[in-house]
Amino acid sequence: MSNSPIKSIKPLGFPWQTQDPFLFCVHHEDFYPKGNDAMGPATSLAGRNIGQDFNPNQSWRMYHGETVPGFPAHPHRGFETVTIVTKGLVDHSDSLGAAGRFGFGDVQWMTAGKGVQHCEMFPLRSKEQDNPLELFQIWLNLPKAKKLAAPHFAMLWNETIPMYTSADENGNGIRARVIAGKIKDTTAPKPAPDSWAADANNEVAIWTITLAPEATWELPTASAEVNRSLYFYDGASIEIAGKNFISHQCIELHADQEVRLKNGNTESHLLVLQGKPINEPVAQHGPFVMNTQAEIQQAFREYQQTQFGGWPWPSYEHVHPREKGRFAKYPSGVEEIK
Repeated sequence: MSNSPIKSIKPLGFPWQTQDPFLFCVHHEDFYPKGNDAMGPATSLAGRNIGQDFNPNQSWRMYHGETVPGFPAHPHRGFETVTIVTKGLVDHSDSLGAAGRFGFGDVQWMTAGKGVQHCEMFPLRSKEQDNPLELFQIWLNLPKAKKLAAPHFAMLWNETIPMYTSADENGNGIRARVIAGKIKDTTAPKPAPDSWAADANNEVAIWTITLAPEATWELPTASAEVNRSLYFYDGASIEIAGKNFISHQCIELHADQEVRLKNGNTESHLLVLQGKPINEPVAQHGPFVMNTQAEIQQAFREYQQTQFGGWPWPSYEHVHPREKGRFAKYPSGVEEIK
């Protein structure tokens, strides 16, 4: 038996591999050009597989969008999406009538629960300069008892997400945005009410970490049963528990063992996903995640019958007016302006 805190090492593909209670994590980085009048790319789309544009060799992609890049209306049931946008903007619209435009550090936390349709489009607002986008979308599973919870939509605005800051003995800085969980006395905003993360005993954590060149930091420990994945997605090199890594690797760790990070000579960026496993069967078909295949079939039947509330917007690729800033409009009709 190895004494190493490292359980396994995996390359970062598309999407990234995750551990229970997480289902999925994808990192989108697109260097979008200037926008046109429709907030799509002000350049030719010739040669692209429009509606299915996922070519990893392109500097930007349309994904399922045809006019504006992004993901037109699609349903979800049985899990949560946590969308972290570090650059650029996302326009959200859903079947409950909720809407939002968020980005530049904002996080959207949506509990799909018993069912919701939403679209996530990437409006290219600027006609004068490029529109770079970077986001992470994380799928967090719901336990059987909460699979059919009422849908919930919350915004964690950049200004409200706490930042843990520290420095090593040489003054090199460590910064971590605490989106879920806590680091020492830095505690994340309250999670969605039916989330696996809502019970602190489940030790769910979502942290984005920035290490200054040469910085060293000890990851705080958690319980032995916690699954912990450390994604090194940007930077030249880093030493983790005495082993050297280059970028684009996932390191699965024993959460109860101390792990020392020693950064290389450039700034590095990492994502931590951790939590106690739900330890229930997972039946997944596309956007539905339940416990049995029979429940998946039931989800399809209900979606065909109800469309999870229908689609109240004029387009399945709905985007908000160009001049609108960051905002969230909730199903109750309450609107927040940022």
